[in-house]
Amino acid sequence: MVAAAASLLVCGPALAEKRVALVLGNSAYQNVAPLANPVNDSARIAATLKEAGFDVVDSRRDLSAIDTRRALRDFADRSRDADIAVVYYAGHGIEVDGGNYLIPVDAKLERDTDVYDEALSLDRILVAMEPAKKLRLVILDACRDNPFSRTMKRTVASRAIGQGLAKVEPTSPNVLIAYSAKAGSTAADGDGKNSPFTAALSQHLTKPGLDVRRAFGFVRDEVLKTTGNKQEPFVYGSLGGDDVPLVPAPARPAAAAPATPAFSAQAEARRDYELALQIGNKSALNAFLAQYPDGFYASLAKLQLDKIAAEETRVVATEKARLAEQERARLASEGAKKGQQAKADAEAKAAEQARIAAEKAKLLAQEQAAAAEQKRLAAEKVAADKAATDKAASDKAVTVAALDAGPPQADVTKSVQTELRRVGCLTGSTDGNWNAASQRSLTQFNRYAGTRLDTKLASTDALDTIKLKSARVCPLVCEHGYEANGERCTKITCAAGSFLNDDNECEKRREKKPVARRDRPETRPAPEATQGPRARVVIRTPRATTGVPNGPGVSAQGRPLTGQERAVGCHSYGAIMSGVCP
Repeated sequence: MVAAAASLLVCGPALAEKRVALVLGNSAYQNVAPLANPVNDSARIAATLKEAGFDVVDSRRDLSAIDTRRALRDFADRSRDADIAVVYYAGHGIEVDGGNYLIPVDAKLERDTDVYDEALSLDRILVAMEPAKKLRLVILDACRDNPFSRTMKRTVASRAIGQGLAKVEPTSPNVLIAYSAKAGSTAADGDGKNSPFTAALSQHLTKPGLDVRRAFGFVRDEVLKTTGNKQEPFVYGSLGGDDVPLVPAPARPAAAAPATPAFSAQAEARRDYELALQIGNKSALNAFLAQYPDGFYASLAKLQLDKIAAEETRVVATEKARLAEQERARLASEGAKKGQQAKADAEAKAAEQARIAAEKAKLLAQEQAAAAEQKRLAAEKVAADKAATDKAASDKAVTVAALDAGPPQADVTKSVQTELRRVGCLTGSTDGNWNAASQRSLTQFNRYAGTRLDTKLASTDALDTIKLKSARVCPLVCEHGYEANGERCTKITCAAGSFLNDDNECEKRREKKPVARRDRPETRPAPEATQGPRARVVIRTPRATTGVPNGPGVSAQGRPLTGQERAVGCHSYGAIMSGVCP
């Protein structure tokens, strides 16, 4: 009785955990071609979670925007007293300006700004499951090739619309966000009834006693194998050092011997290290070191932390150097005192030297981490070969899977091109071809970001460096007739009497002045031709010219007028012509 009571006390908290889930599947899109698998995928995950004993599994399909918001509101109420909350979504998703959005079936998304009104942000989902105490897990099978992004109009030229979903860094603890494909890449919908990602999830996610991070490690390996290394699931976020299984391990009798582990301690450390390296932030690596403080993989994790710290130091030093140079230039332009200018010059020089030192330290840390990774590859290959040789001789042999060579170079190139577009340095297409235009765009990034990345090849180091930039790096370039105004290209309007020249500047239009010419005599027009019809003067000659008086006291015959003739006005031309006067 005492042993049974003790067993209940030990197993009680794990069995008493409340687990809730919201499963969403969108296939019947109204404004683009429908998807075949999301409804099937959501149904399979809902069945898997129900079989795993979840207290609440709310499964919804083909929801509009308003219905999705209602479902999230209801799920938030169910999460208030839950220990584990899970949201699974299958359907279309989109990344705009570094933010991730789930697309309801009634969305149109005619413009890039419509995502704020018609789609649901990833942050909205995190808010709905925030009350859960132990684990908040979001699973997104939404990295498909998105038809909305091809027809969407951009209201701002610099607004980036990415391929797949963007990398996220959860700000709250005990949060994991799993993508069916890594940030910036797309996932396969699958040729069968379910997508490769969902098929792997249903096999590994709810194994009793299996830590959720290790479960996603198994999912990653299976999807890479199924897709021929074309699709690599990724997990973002971090948990503590304790195992967090979605389904508790079955209780064992107190006297029972511990089960033989499926993997050796070294293999477990390797898998956990790979997961921490995949997440790639300080929290994940520190959590790994808390669980594995010593050993080969602990040393590798410390080198990765040194690499991250060196990059952070370089970023800070670069910003200080920029500000110091701005202050020096300001004082020089304002004509400050020589003492102030000398002090500013010294500070700018010191900041630049610190930046150069930080750049060198970062390169050294990268080289050390790369060399350590090469040694790890060699060591794990030897271990894998030895395990394959000893497998038939011993059931307890450890099989160490050879480390995958990493993502295909074409995917790395597309991701680098996508990030260069986001920071305004690339205007071409993200086709995975590292051509001269892509190299020039990375050269522009080096120029304006103060980095020295190798432009001949699209590398993961370049990808990580560009992702650190949260805003535009390269200046906005506008077409002729437009000028940069913040993040927009606005049309140039010239004032009356001016025109836009080839230098994209308004220039005053010159008035044409009349030029005086001297016509040759033979080409000079007649006086009548130079005058208008209204200005022409016609002088009519009277029929009889002989009777025209020559003056006021003379008759038509030229003799002097008499007094009577002068009285009746015979000196006027009208009187003479009327016949009254001689």
